Amino acid sequence: MITPISTALITGASSGIGEAIARQLAAHGANLILVARSERRLQALAAELSQQYGVMATVIAADLSQSGAGRKLQQETEARGLQVDLLVNNAGFGGFSEFARQDPQEISEMIAVNVTALTDLTRLFLPAMLERGRGRVLNVASTAGFIPGPLMAVYYATKAYVLSFSEAVNEELRGTGLSVTALCPGPVDTGFQDAATLNESKLMTGVTRLAMLDVETVARIGVEAMLRGQGVAVAGLANKVQVSAFRLLPRAAAARIIAGVQARREE
Repeated sequence: MITPISTALITGASSGIGEAIARQLAAHGANLILVARSERRLQALAAELSQQYGVMATVIAADLSQSGAGRKLQQETEARGLQVDLLVNNAGFGGFSEFARQDPQEISEMIAVNVTALTDLTRLFLPAMLERGRGRVLNVASTAGFIPGPLMAVYYATKAYVLSFSEAVNEELRGTGLSVTALCPGPVDTGFQDAATLNESKLMTGVTRLAMLDVETVARIGVEAMLRGQGVAVAGLANKVQVSAFRLLPRAAAARIIAGVQARREE
């Protein structure tokens, strides 16, 4: 799938899973379009990967929470003469709070990044891939997408959207040579937990931390699944077992269990 002229656009590429995916794809020989808000971190990563792997790495600083961000990003790639063969929608964030107390601005921005930008970018870059008869989309969802998530209601709901959307579009692409993959990791050892204030939750116990996959493993699973054209990739055996178990439970029971697991820790 990846050829010397393949170019991958990766959102949220400045850290975490996005950075690890960029490293994986550069090692495969793909040129890169690195997108995130932090231009300085992207420039450092671009310089490192270009030197190490001999690939072209382009930096585009963008805030995907802003209205029309997807269209602006696509127009910027066109203005620079960049063709996107692999689209990795990784940018996203969560928030730990009772929904009624959650900051409305945080909710709006979460939906904008996790759902709107991902949808817009897929719609904007997919037609050209179809014209060329080749391409891949990797959407970073989560095991959270399989279950309701009290105390992170909006985050879980956005990942349920990403999972359902990816599965549906992947089926629409059957027989075209293109595919959409939903990567579903559980908790991963990145800065996500700190950003989402998840350290206040019982979810982040010592047991959970021990079961976390490292970011390089998650990235490798995602990239390999994307290149195979796999529809859904749940990262890690423990997460696969968990997802299968929750599928057997009534939704109300699953929500009650997650509410207990994610309850705030007592000081």
